[in-house]
Amino acid sequence: DEMVFNAKEFTKQGINVPVLIGGATTSKMHTAAKIAPCYKNNQIVHVLDASRAVVVVSSLLDSKGNLEYVQDIKDEYEELRAKYYEGLVDKVYYPLAKARQRKLRVDWTLAAITKPRAMGVTYFRDYDLAQLVDYISWDPFFHTWQMRGKYPNRGYPKIFNDKACGEQARELFDKAQAMLAKIVDDKLLTARAAIAFYPCNTVGDDIELYDEADGKTVIAKLFTLRQQQETENGVYLALSDYVAPKDSGLTDYIGMFACSAGFGQDELIKQFEGDHDDFSIIMLKALADRLAEALAEKLHEDVRKDYWGYSPDEDLSKKELVYVKYRGIRPAPGYPSQPDHTEKKTMWTLMNVADEVGIELTENLAMEPASSVSGLYFAHPAA
Repeated sequence: DEMVFNAKEFTKQGINVPVLIGGATTSKMHTAAKIAPCYKNNQIVHVLDASRAVVVVSSLLDSKGNLEYVQDIKDEYEELRAKYYEGLVDKVYYPLAKARQRKLRVDWTLAAITKPRAMGVTYFRDYDLAQLVDYISWDPFFHTWQMRGKYPNRGYPKIFNDKACGEQARELFDKAQAMLAKIVDDKLLTARAAIAFYPCNTVGDDIELYDEADGKTVIAKLFTLRQQQETENGVYLALSDYVAPKDSGLTDYIGMFACSAGFGQDELIKQFEGDHDDFSIIMLKALADRLAEALAEKLHEDVRKDYWGYSPDEDLSKKELVYVKYRGIRPAPGYPSQPDHTEKKTMWTLMNVADEVGIELTENLAMEPASSVSGLYFAHPAA
């Protein structure tokens, strides 16, 4: 775990500054149980999103309230650690060999495998932002600003009816709409993407990708991880279960993508910084993130209906898309079903993402621009 490693290094090198932990794959529980114990020189704080960072830093720097604020965090994290380790007592983990014996069983003689219509890589240099607006999921936007309505007014648009935050949410949404319209109309941000499809098969828990020309030469491997924690149904999944095994004699297919709506963001942030406009900086980042996720959603729809074409007659509402009522999945590296970020290196090499799209991987395998999304495409109905 890179964050745990860095926390240990900070301690070892005598670094004595507050450390803020944030990002889509982080959590307060993980920060309290895994990272905080490795850094004793100062306080580690989990920050849900960028909009909260200013408040947290101000509290840490407040000479009058600092001690009380830090102690509150320490007490809370101590409680979270206790809860975490209590939970481990009840968990049962199976040996990998046993988990593999209980993998998902698929009758591949009944499989209806669709060959993608657009094999290889397809690039999108300037995706029309106007096409993405209707695909924006607004719930995460309000979460960024720490706005969560109470039942029955949770989520967009019901949050506007919430007595506690409804009026504030509406005001924020209106400001977001104004900035979004300007971004789209004036083309202040640029959206780019790459999608690709390859013949493949599984060998054990690994997925072999083949050269399109002969469908046999291995050009890359993806390494999936199988569940080992006890499950209710006794089935232990890995993403490889959704791809035909090599010994089935079938040729299956897998897709991948990388997309971003963050090109042009740095220049705009510099303008806002010059005006000391922190609100617009946070709003811009929040909208760029929403547009990137919307691009991932729109591309996946295009993949299902056209580029791969395994659901050509799909006709789902935007709400049904949000609730994932379609066939197939697009798991992202770093998330539970595909936790290994190093898989991005394989994807970036195959699609030549850095050169052709402009999304770079940092040494810790974060994506730049930050408003970027990547993942794999699986088409099997059971996925």
